Amino acid sequence: MDNVSNVISFVLSGFNETMTFRVPLFSCTFLYYCLILFFNISLVLLIVLDANLHEPMYILLSSSCINALYGTTGFYPKFLSDLLLSSQTISYEGCLLQAFIMYSFASCDLSILAVMAFDRYLAICRPLHYHSFMTKRRLSQLVSFSWLTPLCIFTINVLLTSRIKLCGINIQRVLCLNWVIVKLACPEADTLSNNISAYVIVVFYLSHWLFIIWTYIYLIKTCARSSDDRVKFTQTCVPHLISLIIFLTVMAFDSMYLRFGSRDLPQSLQNFITIEFLIIPPVMNPLIYGFKLTKIRDRILSLIYFKRK
Repeated sequence: MDNVSNVISFVLSGFNETMTFRVPLFSCTFLYYCLILFFNISLVLLIVLDANLHEPMYILLSSSCINALYGTTGFYPKFLSDLLLSSQTISYEGCLLQAFIMYSFASCDLSILAVMAFDRYLAICRPLHYHSFMTKRRLSQLVSFSWLTPLCIFTINVLLTSRIKLCGINIQRVLCLNWVIVKLACPEADTLSNNISAYVIVVFYLSHWLFIIWTYIYLIKTCARSSDDRVKFTQTCVPHLISLIIFLTVMAFDSMYLRFGSRDLPQSLQNFITIEFLIIPPVMNPLIYGFKLTKIRDRILSLIYFKRK
C-alpha cells in the first residue's frame, strides 16, 4: 500500500481568473451545452427513426453523435456546477473518472473516424464488394471495436495512474486529465509504466491516422478517374474530411500545449486550449453532416416544411 496515494480530492485552480465572469460564463456555457445536446440528440433520433437512413455511413454518424454526448456530459455538468460554487474541487475518484471519459471520448472519436474512412473506401473504391462485406454483423463489429477498444485501453491507463503516490492536489486546469494527474506524482513515485502506456497508446492511435491517410490516397486516386466518383466524394467524403481536419487540428494543438505549453499565457486562454476538443467538434460535426449529406439535409428540410404547413 506504500504506492497508493492518500489524496482524497483535487483543487481545480484553472477557475481562479474566470470566477469574476462566472454569471455570463455560466449562461453562455449552459446555452452552448444545450445546443450540443439538441444537435446531437436530434441527429441520432433522425437516423434511428428514419428507415431510409439505416445505412452504415449514417449508423456510424449516429455513433459519433452518441460519443459526443458521452464526452461532453463528462465535462459540462461538472463545469457548470463549479461556476456556481465558491470552491472548485473534485474527488480523487471523480477526477480519475473524468480523465477516463475525456481520453476515451477523444480516442473513440478517432476510431469512429477511421471506420468511417474505411466505409467510404469500400463504397467508392470497392463498390462491388461493399454490400457483401459491410453486413449488419460486420458493421456491429466495427462499431464495437471503435467503442470497446478505447474503453479497455484507458481503463488500464487509469488503473496505472491510480497506483501512483501523489504529492500535490492542485490541478491547474478546469478538468482532470490523466497526464496532469501523473505530473502530481511524488519524486520517488515510479511512473515508468504510465510513460510506456502513453507511448503504446500514441503508437496505436497513430496507426489509425496512417490508415485514414492510406484510405484517402486511394479515394482521391479513384475519384480522379470518374466524374460519378467525384460527386460521391464531394457528397460523402468532404464532410468526413472536414471532421478529420477539425479533430486533427484541435487534438494536435491541445496535446502539444498539454506537454510543452507555456504557463505565461492568460488563464482563460489556457482553459480554452485545454477544452477546445469539447467545444468545437461536438457542435461542428452534426452541423457539417446535417448540411452536407443530402439525405439528412433533405429529411431535415422536409420536417421543417411539414411543420410550416
